[in-house]
Amino acid sequence: MRENEVLVVTKHGRMPTFTVRPEGEGPYPVVILYMDAPGIREELRDMARRIAAQGYYCALPDLYYRLGTVRFDLPRRDDRMSAVVGACLRSLDNDGVNEDTAGLLGYLDGEADAKSDKVSCVGFCMSGRYAVSLSAYFGERFASAASLYGVGLFTEDDGSPHKLMSQVKGELYFGFAETDTATPPETIAAIEQAIQASGGKHEAEIHPNSRHGYCFTAGRAYQPQAAEATWAKMFKLWERTLK
Repeated sequence: MRENEVLVVTKHGRMPTFTVRPEGEGPYPVVILYMDAPGIREELRDMARRIAAQGYYCALPDLYYRLGTVRFDLPRRDDRMSAVVGACLRSLDNDGVNEDTAGLLGYLDGEADAKSDKVSCVGFCMSGRYAVSLSAYFGERFASAASLYGVGLFTEDDGSPHKLMSQVKGELYFGFAETDTATPPETIAAIEQAIQASGGKHEAEIHPNSRHGYCFTAGRAYQPQAAEATWAKMFKLWERTLK
């Protein structure tokens, strides 16, 4: 596969982005991988490589670029590190991620190996919210999106994903953990109600015997059955909406 570390020009500066696509001739459909709260690390790059290996051009943007270069040594995580992680995630909002994605789409439009007229994305945890808000903001440009154990899906603000669902033109997949204090049953119920009200081709699924973070192989919550079931759902989603 072909990998690059590039600087994408956005409204707010230059955003480091990891890109990976197959070795052969493109163009390849685009999947944007949005990071979770602990930010850029090799595990996310490996996920991007897994996506690319199935015939996609995958881009992994560093959403914390406004703060500088932020990297966490997660095996040494303690309360003090968690406080910094929390401060970083609170530095983001729908508008900022929309603006960053506009810059990224502009970059992808200039890439000969990227077929970017229709794109998809996946957001984990912190970015599960943005998978929905981006789909609403960019309309038909986002053919689909996956939100995995997303946080902030059911809030009082106008940008809450459950309020934006009716504006989404593409297809959404929500993967939830069975046990997740960050996404309680009332949040899942609100998303399911919003799916029904939207009339769109959306799906919400609760994976049995799983906890928040079940897709991350390096994490304590890793659950291979739930993770692989989720990957299978996403690859079918991308096959259906991008190819």
